[in-house]
Amino acid sequence: MSSVLRPAITGDDSLMAAKYRPISSHLAIAPPVSVVIPAMNEAENLPYVFKTLPSWIHEVVLVDGNSTDDTVEVARELWPDVKVVEQRGKGKGDALITGFEACTGDIIVMVDADGSADGHEIVSYVSALVSGADFAKGSRFANGGGTSDMTPIRKLGNRVLCATVNAKFGARYTDLCYGYNAFWRHCLDKIELDCTGFEVETLMNIRVVKAGLKVQEIPSHEYLRIHGASNLRAVRDGLRVLKVILRERSNRRALRRRPHAAQLDSGQGEVS
Repeated sequence: MSSVLRPAITGDDSLMAAKYRPISSHLAIAPPVSVVIPAMNEAENLPYVFKTLPSWIHEVVLVDGNSTDDTVEVARELWPDVKVVEQRGKGKGDALITGFEACTGDIIVMVDADGSADGHEIVSYVSALVSGADFAKGSRFANGGGTSDMTPIRKLGNRVLCATVNAKFGARYTDLCYGYNAFWRHCLDKIELDCTGFEVETLMNIRVVKAGLKVQEIPSHEYLRIHGASNLRAVRDGLRVLKVILRERSNRRALRRRPHAAQLDSGQGEVS
């Protein structure tokens, strides 16, 4: 579905320039962009999702979670070149990991299938990445962002969990539990995702900080789900997020103690 810029030049330079994809009349990018959309029974919402996706993206990877409606058929009708892969496992983490493995682009963008994300914002995420960021993290609470789909209890829980991650890991996030993100494909080698459920987004946010990757928040607006009901449960999923935070904090302490123990065992070097 991506259009390719073909400038009127010859020689080896023409081969290099042909890889660029025009975004606007004055902007073009070289890295191919893959968009991953986990979906289960989202046939009614996909038309709203796909109509906002920019034509210059390299590929759309739809991860089907064993849908019983026409999700796959609708996706293929809307985007004939869509790559459909069957989800392994049942949770959102499983779906994203499956989708990431199927991507061939250098940049990967995560988009929900319920119509809450605006695909027009993808250019802001990609711009941040090509400008030097490793991970472009969507934020509903950064200046310019917003949400139409957050209850007071969810907003409070997100704020508390976000503050906890900032305090424990040295992050500076304004939002934590939001699934609209983008990153360079090579980041996957440094964050090693091993999470099956909704809390995968928090795990990613923590591990990019632990890996020392450069993170830039992107103001984003979250809209109401258009059709159907969300599987999100504030208390249940909040506890799962907290469990991930505590586990990652514990792992960090273990890693800090490991060199210390090794030095004691070997009897070499000073203990810091």
